Amino acid sequence: MKFSFFALFLFLSSFLSAQNVNIIPLPKSFVKADGQFQLNSHTVIGINDNSLLPQANYLQTELLKAKGLAIPVDQNEVKASIDLQLVRGNQPAEAYTLKIEPQKITITASGNAGVFYGIVSLLQIIKTEPAPDFVNLNAGLITDAPRYKWRGFMLDESRHFFGKQKVKQLLDWMAFYKLNKFHWHLTDVQGWRIEIKKYPKLTSVGGVGNYSDTLAEAKYYTQEDIKEIVDYAQDRFITVIPEIDMPGHATAANKAYPEYSGGSINKFPNFTFNPSNEKTYQYLADILKETNALFPSHMIHLGGDEVALGMQAWAGRPAIMEMMAKNKFTSLTDLEHYFFKRMADTVVSLNSKILCWDEATETDLPADKTIVFWWRQNIPSQLKLALQKKYQVVLCPRLPMYFDFVQDKSHVSGRKWNGVFNSLSAVYNFPYKQFPADELASDQIIGVQANLWTETVGSEKRLDYMIFPRMAALSETAWTDSASKNETDFNERLKTNLKLYDNAGIYYYDPYDPSLHPEAIDFAPRIVKPMVRERHRHHGRRSGARGHHAGKHGHSKSSAKHHTTKKGKKRKK
Repeated sequence: MKFSFFALFLFLSSFLSAQNVNIIPLPKSFVKADGQFQLNSHTVIGINDNSLLPQANYLQTELLKAKGLAIPVDQNEVKASIDLQLVRGNQPAEAYTLKIEPQKITITASGNAGVFYGIVSLLQIIKTEPAPDFVNLNAGLITDAPRYKWRGFMLDESRHFFGKQKVKQLLDWMAFYKLNKFHWHLTDVQGWRIEIKKYPKLTSVGGVGNYSDTLAEAKYYTQEDIKEIVDYAQDRFITVIPEIDMPGHATAANKAYPEYSGGSINKFPNFTFNPSNEKTYQYLADILKETNALFPSHMIHLGGDEVALGMQAWAGRPAIMEMMAKNKFTSLTDLEHYFFKRMADTVVSLNSKILCWDEATETDLPADKTIVFWWRQNIPSQLKLALQKKYQVVLCPRLPMYFDFVQDKSHVSGRKWNGVFNSLSAVYNFPYKQFPADELASDQIIGVQANLWTETVGSEKRLDYMIFPRMAALSETAWTDSASKNETDFNERLKTNLKLYDNAGIYYYDPYDPSLHPEAIDFAPRIVKPMVRERHRHHGRRSGARGHHAGKHGHSKSSAKHHTTKKGKKRKK
């Protein structure tokens, strides 16, 4: 019996040491070997295929930035001590092997993406080594492949705009953590952020304002900006997906072109597009055509959520009633589905896929062209319906994948759901502790995504604080098989990453020492004391409870609300 315990101890020790590789997300396997490779100024990067030159140049640039090492690239591979190789095989495109030997490092994959991820793993090991002029790397063999093909992060820039350089920095960190889908929320109530040349007022008028200041100067991305960011992302094997919200969340667009507005109701003025105006469909088709030309992803997210918030503005309008009678619609919801189906058909005609929030699951969409984003964790029936209708699904429920939720019980600025918040641990353990194994086994579930809505985020400092280090937990959730995950081991690896955040000037939440970086707050929370019945007003506008938790992806209860200025409206994604 003593021998058995001793053998078990040796096995566990061996297992833990095998996991002790300083990479996030944790690779599938790591086998340690004898010896070390010394990375220094004599190191040479080689490639066996000219298509790998961009990846070799990426490694060269990152080594110069990280360690000050100017390492040449040998396209003939003859002198290579770091050898990048494309090999034939039936491996997944993102799979790779990284072999570190005393005299040579070899990264092999069947696709360029796999070679890139091997480079990223190598860079993670190198960047966590303290030596400035040379680095000794322990020998070993890493074999790796991702759990999910969709590993996403969404940034809302309608509520608050952050600009090209900040987006590029986020793309850098996404690449560092092997995230490969950047969902870009560019239009909503507060601002229109993408240039459409056929309709210039979308940006000159619709781009004015943000969540906290409706009179802020117009901010948006030109089409040249978009192309630059898309190219930057492609170099990092990140696909950029635009979101053009419809038929709801259309206020900024309707401010620019009111002739396409679906009308107003209290608290939701001009919230929808007009489904009874035939010109609306051509107007939006023109927008989608220009958008599609900018994004080689061949995917457009159409929103499709929370239309019910403003849909009552359609009720009773003569043109609406005539249209409903003509099509034998029995409810406004039928009309909503008709609208969304027509715009989805437009996307398909552009040879692109339709992406949508889970409300649009009710619409009859082509199964092979549709990806549903399940965000309402309190309505699991929508997930089941999406799977029944054979749609592909990305899991991004508010709990725990909304990064505008607070990450510690002491935090006051941000959201909670009945007191529940989204801790680092909750993100790390998603989705394996929330779903039955048979549901997760469905090949229709293609991945996971975290979403950051920016009502309470107006500065880069707070943006960083809400993203880091939860992005690291997201990456391991998206990449690493549940059987290989170990939260204690993850926390040890994450601690080395905190130093990298410091070096990059990232203001992050430190879960191990929360006092190190106090909560970054852009807008002072307004705490409503219990039993107070008087109405509170901010700058002359009523701020009822619904104004906070209803609205875009709201329907949550929060302990904190923030001020608005210059007629800023209180809504919640």
